[in-house]
Amino acid sequence: MSGTTGIGIIGAGMISEQYLTNLTVYPDVTVHVVGDLDVDRATAQAEKWGVAQGGDVDAVLGHPDVDIVINLTIPAAHEQVSVAALQAGKHVWTEKPLAVDRAAGRRILDAAEAAGRRVGCAPDTVLGPGFQTAKRAIAEGLIGTPYAAATGFQWQGPDVIHPNPDFLFARGGGPLFDMGPYYFAGLVHLFGSVSGVAALGGRAATERSVQVGPRAGEAFPVEVPTHLSVLTEFAAGQQAQSLLSFDTAIFRHGVFEVHGTEGTLVLPDPNYFTGAIQLYRPAADRAGIAAQQPELVPVVGAETGRGLGALDMARAIAEGREHLATGELGYHVLDVLESVAEAVEARAFIDVASRVETPAAVAADFDPFARTL
Repeated sequence: MSGTTGIGIIGAGMISEQYLTNLTVYPDVTVHVVGDLDVDRATAQAEKWGVAQGGDVDAVLGHPDVDIVINLTIPAAHEQVSVAALQAGKHVWTEKPLAVDRAAGRRILDAAEAAGRRVGCAPDTVLGPGFQTAKRAIAEGLIGTPYAAATGFQWQGPDVIHPNPDFLFARGGGPLFDMGPYYFAGLVHLFGSVSGVAALGGRAATERSVQVGPRAGEAFPVEVPTHLSVLTEFAAGQQAQSLLSFDTAIFRHGVFEVHGTEGTLVLPDPNYFTGAIQLYRPAADRAGIAAQQPELVPVVGAETGRGLGALDMARAIAEGREHLATGELGYHVLDVLESVAEAVEARAFIDVASRVETPAAVAADFDPFARTL
Protein backbone atom coordinates (compact mmCIF):
# COMPACT_ATOMS: atom_id res chain seq x y z
CA MET A 1 0.00 0.00 0.00
CA SER A 2 1.09 3.57 -0.64
CA GLY A 3 -0.71 6.74 0.40
CA THR A 4 -3.80 6.43 2.56
CA THR A 5 -5.14 2.95 3.24
CA GLY A 6 -8.46 2.20 1.56
CA ILE A 7 -11.28 1.01 3.83
CA GLY A 8 -14.54 -0.76 3.00
CA ILE A 9 -17.15 -1.48 5.65
CA ILE A 10 -19.52 -4.46 5.57
CA GLY A 11 -22.40 -4.08 8.02
CA ALA A 12 -24.26 -0.77 8.34
CA GLY A 13 -25.91 -1.42 11.71
CA MET A 14 -25.60 0.38 15.05
CA ILE A 15 -21.87 -0.19 15.54
CA SER A 16 -21.03 1.27 12.12
CA GLU A 17 -21.84 4.73 13.51
CA GLN A 18 -18.91 4.54 15.90
CA TYR A 19 -16.50 3.21 13.28
CA LEU A 20 -17.49 5.80 10.70
CA THR A 21 -17.19 8.61 13.25
CA ASN A 22 -13.46 7.87 13.50
CA LEU A 23 -12.42 6.23 10.26
CA THR A 24 -13.70 9.22 8.29
CA VAL A 25 -11.35 11.58 10.15
CA TYR A 26 -8.13 9.57 10.55
CA PRO A 27 -5.76 11.03 7.92
CA ASP A 28 -4.06 7.69 7.19
CA VAL A 29 -7.23 5.94 5.95
CA THR A 30 -9.99 6.64 3.44
CA VAL A 31 -13.40 4.95 3.62
CA HIS A 32 -14.46 4.26 0.02
CA VAL A 33 -17.61 2.17 0.41
CA VAL A 34 -20.19 0.89 2.89
CA GLY A 35 -21.93 -2.40 2.11
CA ASP A 36 -24.84 -4.28 3.66
CA LEU A 37 -27.48 -6.85 2.74
CA ASP A 38 -29.85 -3.89 3.14
CA VAL A 39 -28.51 -1.68 0.35
CA ASP A 40 -30.71 1.25 1.31
CA ARG A 41 -29.26 1.22 4.82
CA ALA A 42 -25.70 1.07 3.47
CA THR A 43 -26.40 3.92 1.07
CA ALA A 44 -27.89 6.04 3.86
CA GLN A 45 -24.82 5.50 6.03
CA ALA A 46 -22.49 6.34 3.15
CA GLU A 47 -24.36 9.56 2.45
CA LYS A 48 -24.47 10.53 6.12
CA TRP A 49 -20.70 10.19 6.55
CA GLY A 50 -19.57 11.49 3.18
CA VAL A 51 -18.45 8.10 1.86
CA ALA A 52 -18.35 7.89 -1.93
CA GLN A 53 -20.36 4.67 -2.34
CA GLY A 54 -23.00 2.59 -0.60
CA GLY A 55 -24.07 -0.80 -1.89
CA ASP A 56 -24.14 -4.52 -1.26
CA VAL A 57 -21.42 -6.81 0.05
CA ASP A 58 -19.96 -7.38 -3.41
CA ALA A 59 -19.54 -3.63 -3.86
CA VAL A 60 -17.04 -3.75 -0.98
CA LEU A 61 -15.32 -7.00 -1.94
CA GLY A 62 -14.86 -5.89 -5.53
CA HIS A 63 -13.77 -2.32 -4.87
CA PRO A 64 -10.25 -1.86 -6.30
CA ASP A 65 -9.24 0.78 -3.75
CA VAL A 66 -10.24 -1.16 -0.63
CA ASP A 67 -7.22 -2.57 1.21
CA ILE A 68 -8.93 -3.47 4.51
CA VAL A 69 -12.48 -4.72 4.94
CA ILE A 70 -14.11 -3.83 8.28
CA ASN A 71 -16.44 -6.71 9.15
CA LEU A 72 -19.29 -5.39 11.32
CA THR A 73 -21.78 -8.17 10.69
CA ILE A 74 -23.39 -10.28 13.42
CA PRO A 75 -21.12 -12.97 14.93
CA ALA A 76 -22.80 -15.81 13.03
CA ALA A 77 -21.74 -14.16 9.75
CA HIS A 78 -18.18 -13.29 10.74
CA GLU A 79 -16.59 -16.38 9.19
CA GLN A 80 -18.40 -16.13 5.86
CA VAL A 81 -17.72 -12.43 5.39
CA SER A 82 -14.11 -12.51 6.62
CA VAL A 83 -13.15 -15.49 4.46
CA ALA A 84 -14.80 -13.93 1.41
CA ALA A 85 -12.88 -10.70 1.97
CA LEU A 86 -9.58 -12.53 2.38
CA GLN A 87 -10.19 -14.54 -0.76
CA ALA A 88 -10.90 -11.27 -2.54
CA GLY A 89 -7.39 -10.14 -1.61
CA LYS A 90 -8.34 -7.82 1.23
CA HIS A 91 -7.02 -7.62 4.76
CA VAL A 92 -9.75 -7.95 7.40
CA TRP A 93 -10.55 -6.16 10.63
CA THR A 94 -13.49 -7.89 12.33
CA GLU A 95 -15.67 -6.98 15.25
CA LYS A 96 -15.53 -9.34 18.19
CA PRO A 97 -15.69 -12.24 18.60
CA LEU A 98 -13.49 -13.50 15.77
CA ALA A 99 -16.09 -16.22 15.06
CA VAL A 100 -18.71 -18.22 16.95
CA ASP A 101 -16.44 -21.21 17.57
CA ARG A 102 -12.83 -22.35 17.35
CA ALA A 103 -13.23 -24.21 14.06
CA ALA A 104 -14.67 -21.16 12.33
CA GLY A 105 -11.96 -18.95 13.84
CA ARG A 106 -9.26 -21.30 12.62
CA ARG A 107 -10.73 -21.29 9.10
CA ILE A 108 -10.48 -17.49 9.05
CA LEU A 109 -6.82 -17.57 10.09
CA ASP A 110 -6.06 -20.33 7.58
CA ALA A 111 -7.72 -18.29 4.81
CA ALA A 112 -5.58 -15.30 5.77
CA GLU A 113 -2.40 -17.37 5.62
CA ALA A 114 -3.36 -18.83 2.25
CA ALA A 115 -4.10 -15.36 0.85
CA GLY A 116 -1.05 -13.70 2.39
CA ARG A 117 -3.31 -11.20 4.13
CA ARG A 118 -3.81 -10.05 7.72
CA VAL A 119 -6.63 -10.37 10.20
CA GLY A 120 -7.23 -7.98 13.06
CA CYS A 121 -9.88 -8.48 15.70
CA ALA A 122 -11.74 -6.23 18.12
CA PRO A 123 -11.82 -5.09 20.79
CA ASP A 124 -9.52 -2.18 20.10
CA THR A 125 -10.77 -0.31 23.17
CA VAL A 126 -7.82 -1.77 25.06
CA LEU A 127 -5.50 0.05 22.63
CA GLY A 128 -6.90 3.38 23.85
CA PRO A 129 -4.92 5.76 26.07
CA GLY A 130 -6.73 4.77 29.28
CA PHE A 131 -5.94 1.06 29.23
CA GLN A 132 -2.52 1.57 27.65
CA THR A 133 -1.42 4.12 30.26
CA ALA A 134 -2.30 1.57 32.93
CA LYS A 135 -0.55 -1.23 31.01
CA ARG A 136 2.66 0.78 30.77
CA ALA A 137 2.46 1.73 34.47
CA ILE A 138 2.07 -1.90 35.51
CA ALA A 139 5.00 -2.92 33.28
CA GLU A 140 7.11 -0.20 34.92
CA GLY A 141 6.40 -1.65 38.38
CA LEU A 142 3.86 0.83 39.75
CA ILE A 143 2.10 -1.89 41.79
CA GLY A 144 5.04 -4.25 42.15
CA THR A 145 4.47 -7.72 40.74
CA PRO A 146 0.89 -8.15 39.48
CA TYR A 147 -0.59 -11.45 40.61
CA ALA A 148 -4.40 -11.24 40.37
CA ALA A 149 -7.31 -9.35 38.83
CA ALA A 150 -11.04 -8.92 39.32
CA THR A 151 -13.38 -7.88 36.51
CA GLY A 152 -17.11 -7.51 36.16
CA PHE A 153 -19.99 -6.42 33.95
CA GLN A 154 -23.64 -6.70 34.87
CA TRP A 155 -26.99 -5.19 33.85
CA GLN A 156 -30.51 -6.19 32.83
CA GLY A 157 -29.53 -6.92 29.24
CA PRO A 158 -29.34 -5.39 25.76
CA ASP A 159 -32.97 -6.18 24.91
CA VAL A 160 -33.85 -2.96 26.76
CA ILE A 161 -32.05 -0.80 24.17
CA HIS A 162 -31.51 -2.87 20.99
CA PRO A 163 -34.28 -3.09 18.37
CA ASN A 164 -33.00 -6.49 17.17
CA PRO A 165 -31.45 -8.18 20.23
CA ASP A 166 -32.05 -11.82 19.27
CA PHE A 167 -28.46 -12.48 18.16
CA LEU A 168 -27.14 -11.27 21.52
CA PHE A 169 -28.96 -14.15 23.23
CA ALA A 170 -28.13 -16.79 20.58
CA ARG A 171 -25.05 -18.90 19.94
CA GLY A 172 -22.08 -16.56 19.78
CA GLY A 173 -23.85 -14.06 22.06
CA GLY A 174 -24.79 -13.73 25.70
CA PRO A 175 -22.66 -11.70 28.11
CA LEU A 176 -19.80 -14.16 27.61
CA PHE A 177 -19.36 -13.59 23.87
CA ASP A 178 -20.79 -10.06 23.73
CA MET A 179 -18.96 -8.42 26.66
CA GLY A 180 -16.43 -11.10 27.61
CA PRO A 181 -14.01 -10.18 24.78
CA TYR A 182 -13.40 -6.74 26.31
CA TYR A 183 -12.44 -8.16 29.70
CA PHE A 184 -10.54 -11.25 28.57
CA ALA A 185 -8.68 -9.37 25.84
CA GLY A 186 -7.69 -6.81 28.48
CA LEU A 187 -6.47 -9.53 30.81
CA VAL A 188 -4.43 -11.16 28.04
CA HIS A 189 -2.91 -7.76 27.17
CA LEU A 190 -1.70 -7.55 30.78
CA PHE A 191 -0.95 -11.14 31.82
CA GLY A 192 -0.45 -13.05 28.58
CA SER A 193 -2.00 -16.38 27.63
CA VAL A 194 -4.77 -18.02 29.62
CA SER A 195 -3.97 -21.61 30.58
CA GLY A 196 -7.31 -22.71 32.05
CA VAL A 197 -10.76 -21.67 33.28
CA ALA A 198 -13.54 -22.79 35.60
CA ALA A 199 -17.05 -21.34 35.49
CA LEU A 200 -20.68 -21.52 36.56
CA GLY A 201 -23.51 -20.17 34.44
CA GLY A 202 -27.27 -20.00 34.18
CA ARG A 203 -30.26 -18.12 32.75
CA ALA A 204 -32.83 -16.08 34.65
CA ALA A 205 -35.32 -16.76 31.82
CA THR A 206 -35.52 -19.04 28.80
CA GLU A 207 -37.47 -16.47 26.76
CA ARG A 208 -37.27 -12.68 26.54
CA SER A 209 -38.96 -10.01 24.41
CA VAL A 210 -37.86 -7.06 22.32
CA GLN A 211 -38.52 -3.87 24.29
CA VAL A 212 -37.82 -1.09 21.79
CA GLY A 213 -38.37 -0.38 18.11
CA PRO A 214 -40.87 -1.78 15.61
CA ARG A 215 -40.56 -5.33 17.00
CA ALA A 216 -41.36 -4.32 20.59
CA GLY A 217 -43.21 -7.10 22.39
CA GLU A 218 -41.95 -9.87 20.08
CA ALA A 219 -40.64 -12.88 22.04
CA PHE A 220 -37.38 -14.69 21.31
CA PRO A 221 -35.55 -17.62 22.96
CA VAL A 222 -32.57 -17.30 25.28
CA GLU A 223 -30.16 -19.93 23.99
CA VAL A 224 -27.05 -19.27 26.10
CA PRO A 225 -26.18 -18.60 29.75
CA THR A 226 -26.88 -15.01 30.72
CA HIS A 227 -25.19 -14.96 34.14
CA LEU A 228 -21.65 -16.35 34.54
CA SER A 229 -18.99 -16.48 37.22
CA VAL A 230 -15.52 -17.28 35.87
CA LEU A 231 -12.15 -18.17 37.38
CA THR A 232 -9.18 -17.75 35.08
CA GLU A 233 -5.62 -19.06 35.37
CA PHE A 234 -2.81 -17.60 33.27
CA ALA A 235 0.21 -19.44 31.93
CA ALA A 236 2.50 -17.01 33.78
CA GLY A 237 0.83 -17.86 37.10
CA GLN A 238 -1.64 -15.02 37.71
CA GLN A 239 -5.35 -15.53 38.38
CA ALA A 240 -8.57 -13.57 37.83
CA GLN A 241 -12.22 -13.73 38.73
CA SER A 242 -14.96 -12.32 36.50
CA LEU A 243 -18.71 -11.74 36.65
CA LEU A 244 -20.64 -11.36 33.38
CA SER A 245 -24.41 -10.90 33.49
CA PHE A 246 -27.46 -9.80 31.49
CA ASP A 247 -29.72 -10.71 34.45
CA THR A 248 -29.25 -8.10 37.18
CA ALA A 249 -31.35 -5.00 37.87
CA ILE A 250 -28.24 -3.16 39.05
CA PHE A 251 -26.09 -1.63 36.32
CA ARG A 252 -22.43 -2.10 37.23
CA HIS A 253 -19.92 -2.11 34.42
CA GLY A 254 -16.25 -1.63 33.75
CA VAL A 255 -14.92 -3.31 36.90
CA PHE A 256 -11.26 -4.01 36.19
CA GLU A 257 -8.89 -4.21 39.15
CA VAL A 258 -5.31 -5.47 39.04
CA HIS A 259 -3.69 -6.43 42.35
CA GLY A 260 0.08 -6.34 42.81
CA THR A 261 2.53 -6.87 45.63
CA GLU A 262 2.75 -3.11 46.22
CA GLY A 263 -0.73 -1.87 45.42
CA THR A 264 -3.93 -2.17 43.41
CA LEU A 265 -4.63 -0.39 40.13
CA VAL A 266 -8.22 0.25 39.06
CA LEU A 267 -8.28 0.46 35.28
CA PRO A 268 -10.80 2.23 33.02
CA ASP A 269 -13.79 0.34 31.66
CA PRO A 270 -12.33 -1.89 28.87
CA ASN A 271 -15.41 -1.10 26.75
CA TYR A 272 -14.18 2.50 26.45
CA PHE A 273 -10.99 4.05 25.16
CA THR A 274 -10.16 6.15 28.18
CA GLY A 275 -11.23 6.86 31.76
CA ALA A 276 -9.91 7.32 35.27
CA ILE A 277 -7.02 5.21 36.58
CA GLN A 278 -6.93 4.87 40.36
CA LEU A 279 -3.98 3.67 42.44
CA TYR A 280 -4.45 2.23 45.94
CA ARG A 281 -1.52 1.62 48.27
CA PRO A 282 -1.62 -0.69 51.31
CA ALA A 283 -2.58 1.20 54.49
CA ALA A 284 -0.28 1.23 57.54
CA ASP A 285 -3.04 0.61 60.09
CA ARG A 286 -6.79 0.28 60.67
CA ALA A 287 -7.31 4.04 60.61
CA GLY A 288 -5.55 4.21 57.27
CA ILE A 289 -7.80 1.51 55.84
CA ALA A 290 -10.92 3.42 56.94
CA ALA A 291 -9.65 6.65 55.37
CA GLN A 292 -8.25 5.05 52.21
CA GLN A 293 -8.36 7.27 49.13
CA PRO A 294 -6.90 6.50 45.70
CA GLU A 295 -4.30 8.46 43.81
CA LEU A 296 -5.24 9.37 40.23
CA VAL A 297 -2.78 8.27 37.55
CA PRO A 298 -2.77 10.78 34.63
CA VAL A 299 -3.86 9.29 31.31
CA VAL A 300 -1.36 9.85 28.51
CA GLY A 301 -2.32 9.69 24.83
CA ALA A 302 -4.81 10.99 22.28
CA GLU A 303 -8.43 10.09 22.94
CA THR A 304 -10.21 8.38 20.08
CA GLY A 305 -12.65 5.52 19.42
CA ARG A 306 -13.51 2.41 17.43
CA GLY A 307 -11.44 1.94 14.33
CA LEU A 308 -8.20 2.52 16.23
CA GLY A 309 -7.22 -1.13 15.78
CA ALA A 310 -7.79 -0.95 12.02
CA LEU A 311 -5.70 2.22 11.89
CA ASP A 312 -2.86 0.51 13.77
CA MET A 313 -3.14 -2.42 11.33
CA ALA A 314 -2.96 -0.07 8.34
CA ARG A 315 0.15 1.60 9.71
CA ALA A 316 1.69 -1.76 10.65
CA ILE A 317 1.23 -3.09 7.12
CA ALA A 318 2.91 -0.01 5.69
CA GLU A 319 5.73 -0.19 8.26
CA GLY A 320 6.26 -3.94 7.93
CA ARG A 321 5.57 -4.68 11.62
CA GLU A 322 2.97 -6.79 13.37
CA HIS A 323 -0.22 -5.00 14.31
CA LEU A 324 -1.34 -5.14 17.95
CA ALA A 325 -4.84 -6.64 17.86
CA THR A 326 -3.99 -9.68 15.76
CA GLY A 327 -6.25 -12.44 14.55
CA GLU A 328 -4.20 -14.84 16.68
CA LEU A 329 -5.02 -12.77 19.77
CA GLY A 330 -8.68 -12.80 18.72
CA TYR A 331 -8.49 -16.56 18.32
CA HIS A 332 -6.97 -17.03 21.78
CA VAL A 333 -9.74 -14.93 23.34
CA LEU A 334 -12.29 -16.99 21.39
CA ASP A 335 -10.63 -20.17 22.70
CA VAL A 336 -10.97 -18.80 26.23
CA LEU A 337 -14.65 -17.95 25.69
CA GLU A 338 -15.42 -21.40 24.33
CA SER A 339 -13.52 -22.97 27.21
CA VAL A 340 -15.63 -20.98 29.67
CA ALA A 341 -18.80 -22.22 27.96
CA GLU A 342 -17.47 -25.79 28.17
CA ALA A 343 -16.59 -25.34 31.84
CA VAL A 344 -20.19 -24.28 32.52
CA GLU A 345 -21.53 -27.36 30.78
CA ALA A 346 -19.06 -29.79 32.32
CA ARG A 347 -18.88 -28.14 35.76
CA ALA A 348 -15.13 -28.73 35.52
CA PHE A 349 -11.82 -26.92 35.08
CA ILE A 350 -11.01 -26.70 31.35
CA ASP A 351 -7.50 -26.34 29.94
CA VAL A 352 -7.08 -23.70 27.22
CA ALA A 353 -4.93 -25.11 24.43
CA SER A 354 -3.93 -22.04 22.43
CA ARG A 355 -1.18 -19.62 23.34
CA VAL A 356 -0.42 -16.10 22.10
CA GLU A 357 2.38 -13.59 22.50
CA THR A 358 1.57 -10.84 25.00
CA PRO A 359 0.85 -7.75 22.88
CA ALA A 360 3.28 -4.86 23.07
CA ALA A 361 2.16 -1.59 24.61
CA VAL A 362 1.02 1.31 22.45
CA ALA A 363 3.62 4.08 22.45
CA ALA A 364 2.65 7.02 24.64
CA ASP A 365 3.08 9.41 21.69
CA PHE A 366 0.88 7.39 19.29
CA ASP A 367 -1.26 9.96 17.45
CA PRO A 368 -4.19 8.61 15.42
CA PHE A 369 -4.83 12.06 13.98
CA ALA A 370 -1.37 12.46 12.44
CA ARG A 371 -0.68 11.64 8.80
CA THR A 372 2.06 9.00 8.63
CA LEU A 373 1.37 7.15 5.37
